[in-house]
Amino acid sequence: MPISRSAKKSLRKSVKNKKVNVSFKEKLKKLIKLYLVKPTEKGYKEVQSMLDVAKQKNIFHINKVSRLKSRLNKKYGADKEGVKTATKQTAKKK
Repeated sequence: MPISRSAKKSLRKSVKNKKVNVSFKEKLKKLIKLYLVKPTEKGYKEVQSMLDVAKQKNIFHINKVSRLKSRLNKKYGADKEGVKTATKQTAKKK
């Protein structure tokens, strides 16, 4: 149990922030699931926007947001045009 006034306030603040963050994560998770069922450009933009907000509010780490965006973008591209694999070009021997 917190003893000082500042510790009590800090506890109240962290409990409030946790509720907000958990609800935000749930909304984001639902939106991602809807996007994965039917990937569209509009859906990707909505998910990308929410991920950027999560990054700004420090709900998710920057690298996690980048990883999720990349994977979701690949999903959209795979359904749109088929899977493209990048091949490494090597110099021809003379």
